[in-house]
Amino acid sequence: MKKMSLSSIAIHAVMLLLALSWLYPYIWMVLSSLKDTADIYSTGLFEGPFSFDNYIFLFDGSERVERPFLRTLFNSFFISISVTLSVTISSAFIGYALAKMKFRGQGLFKNFLIIQMVFPAFMFIIPQFLLIREFNLINTYSALIIPFLMSGWGIFMVSQSFKGTPNDYIHAAKLDHANMWKILVHVMMPLNKSILAIVALFTFTGVWDNFLWPLIVMQEVEKMPLSVLLANFSKSYGVYVGPVLAGSVVQTLPIVVLFIAFRKYFLQGMSLSLK
Repeated sequence: MKKMSLSSIAIHAVMLLLALSWLYPYIWMVLSSLKDTADIYSTGLFEGPFSFDNYIFLFDGSERVERPFLRTLFNSFFISISVTLSVTISSAFIGYALAKMKFRGQGLFKNFLIIQMVFPAFMFIIPQFLLIREFNLINTYSALIIPFLMSGWGIFMVSQSFKGTPNDYIHAAKLDHANMWKILVHVMMPLNKSILAIVALFTFTGVWDNFLWPLIVMQEVEKMPLSVLLANFSKSYGVYVGPVLAGSVVQTLPIVVLFIAFRKYFLQGMSLSLK
């Protein structure tokens, strides 16, 4: 067994301390969500008593204050999954066309993708809002889904990954009489599942945590995603610190679970994106 040098031990110790310092706010939030509001600031981090009363109130008693958390949680899942599926599939199809096919205006389309990624998203909020209002989609689920059905960043990332896949796989599939659909689904996507996973993960995270756009286009409480409802609940009912922290844990839990479940593909995709 190879012995670690003193400098290596010191580096690992510093990295561990940094990791703990970054995790501390989340650990505090999780443990505080299990305490009564009166005990959150008056007890130590690991001091009890602990209970699930805040979570019970969040999903059972919050109707009394006209905050349907369970409904908005479903809204967040529905919107995030719909957008993630659309972005992943459209990025795969358009990315394949950019990487492995030739068509008129291909270079111009690539430049448009790069330009679109350069400008910050908030620059397009006002014209996007005017367009949604023109189509009478304000206060509908469509307003939260349609503007994000495709992603320039996702198309660019997938096309760069597809470009690195040898054409021999495509030629071999064509010899077996595979059409473009079969080549994409059975050859290109399995060979590039890491980059597809990172596009899906980042898309889901971005839509799940999106706050500004839903706040602008959604007015009915029943149609809000969890992020917006949680902010409104915190502003209107600040005395419910425990339920607010419980809602914050619920808000972050799907992201943590997704990262743990797909960390292998996430790390592989990150390494590919940095090459």
